[in-house]
Amino acid sequence: MDELKTRVRVSDVVGKSVKLKRQGREYAGLSPFTNEKTPSFFVNDEKGFYHCFSSGKHGDAISFLMEVENLSFPEAVERLAGIAGMELPQADPQAEARAARNKETVNWIEEAQSFFVKSLYRDIGAEARDYLKGRGLTKTAADRFGIGFAPDDFTALRDELVQKGASVKMLVEAGLCIEPEDSSREPWDRFRNRIMFPIRDPRGRLVAFGGRAMAKDAKAKYLNSPETNLFHKGSVLYRYPEARKALGNPQNPMRGMIVAEGYMDVIALARAGFEEAVAPLGTALTEDQLDLLWRAGPEPILCFDGDRAGAKAAMRSVERILPKLKPGQTARFAMLPEGQDPDDLIAAKGASAMRDVLDRAIPLVDMLWAREKEAGPLSTPEDKAGLKDRIYKALREITHDGVREQYKTELLARFDSEFGWKASRKGGGYTARGRGTAKASPAMKQTMARDAMSEARERRIMGAILEWPLLLDTVDETFFSLQFSSEPCRQLQNTIQSYYSSTIAVDKQGLHAHIEGLGLKQHLTKFLIDRALCIAAMGGGDATLNERQAIWMTEAAALSGPVQEERTNGETQSRIVESIHENNADVLRRLMRAAKNTRR
Repeated sequence: MDELKTRVRVSDVVGKSVKLKRQGREYAGLSPFTNEKTPSFFVNDEKGFYHCFSSGKHGDAISFLMEVENLSFPEAVERLAGIAGMELPQADPQAEARAARNKETVNWIEEAQSFFVKSLYRDIGAEARDYLKGRGLTKTAADRFGIGFAPDDFTALRDELVQKGASVKMLVEAGLCIEPEDSSREPWDRFRNRIMFPIRDPRGRLVAFGGRAMAKDAKAKYLNSPETNLFHKGSVLYRYPEARKALGNPQNPMRGMIVAEGYMDVIALARAGFEEAVAPLGTALTEDQLDLLWRAGPEPILCFDGDRAGAKAAMRSVERILPKLKPGQTARFAMLPEGQDPDDLIAAKGASAMRDVLDRAIPLVDMLWAREKEAGPLSTPEDKAGLKDRIYKALREITHDGVREQYKTELLARFDSEFGWKASRKGGGYTARGRGTAKASPAMKQTMARDAMSEARERRIMGAILEWPLLLDTVDETFFSLQFSSEPCRQLQNTIQSYYSSTIAVDKQGLHAHIEGLGLKQHLTKFLIDRALCIAAMGGGDATLNERQAIWMTEAAALSGPVQEERTNGETQSRIVESIHENNADVLRRLMRAAKNTRR
């Protein structure tokens, strides 16, 4: 089923019944469920769903066929398999027997869940309830997340389920009981004196549990169910079905799931409004878990605790991600304040503080650059050669040729910018950059990081104008008033202004010819090399000119705005975007002037 959904785009299926028109990242059309004149039916291939605002119906390619063509579920699956060129699995008596056995196993795991929940609210669960209350979890919250309690008893669960008809062998298969090596002894309960968290597979079936020890001297603070026919720890994410449903909401702006480190972090995030949060089960992210994340959205945010262990976990994740990168499949990294996890941060400062951390999540390429820089000293030429070797070694891990080439361009440009010989006019003479041997102070490092960010922003701003000169029709005054720090950007700005003032219609081919005619082909070529990165930064290949204009103005405002923030104030950004959509040039100019004044 998962393979089938990855092979068939929802728009391909819906497009056979509904005339669709692309709008940004989505398709729009008239609802097939109601009689309407204005399109309120949208399809999002990226997230794999359709949504009809007029009827409230929502689903994937399978449910669409069931609704529109009145097919049964098996018939809809068979139809999609034909479209995808896949053969349906043949009936297999052994497979049917396994499916029946698995269904029975799930039923007993569900019974165990009911037992754990009841135990939490009995006298034996008083200490567990106090613990949850201390963590800010009310009964309503505990019920919402299915939290329960395993009594401090070796046979309480076993006896309860056997009395209801379960075999002890089945309970062992389900991971609920432990079978001793000594055959003379009866199996006993695996989970004892633990707060219990239910774990569901991507299909939504309850297949396992995670238990947090109440005893301080417990050998394992957290204990998961063992590997079973149903449960494979590396192929499951905690609360994945709920998070995928939340991410599929058309009103959700996130481009991927939030990956935290533990159950309580995910619960805290969900309670704070971040329903798209998940967690691996006590291990580093596996390839299967990464596939689950990308199946739900193209850009998950990996959120790590603000300590040394969190930093190491982030670097391990980089290693796992690099070989699986491909267009439209990446990740960002959010590092929390020192010594805090999402649960701590939300409890102390609220959801807005967590949102700020997520908004500042950095792209994978930034994390990779930081990893290689921090892997060794950088004071000698030999050290810097070592950094370049590490960059090439990391690039070899990227299997997709196009993505590897883009990473190579970006990482080597950063290397040259920071450590290559770069002449900068200063006091009438020239000085070499990046060759000092003195150790940079924290303030200097901060300044260097800020400068690097500003340079990257300048490249995006200039690259967008070179790619879409029509932007000048609305951003001309802002663009020509920007104070670029790099000489290539300043020269190109002057050249573009001379072309713009002497032509009636802005033409990309004509602009590039004008630039080359003035001897600036080398500057133009450098921007064209980063063309793919620029397009991605400006909303992707499917974005409208209006959407790119909004992103461009936000970048320009950030370049002109307060450097200590390195991003535009949220309120100002919203007003800038509003003024663009309302085509209010006067308001836009005032906002840009205000941003410049703030910087001064």
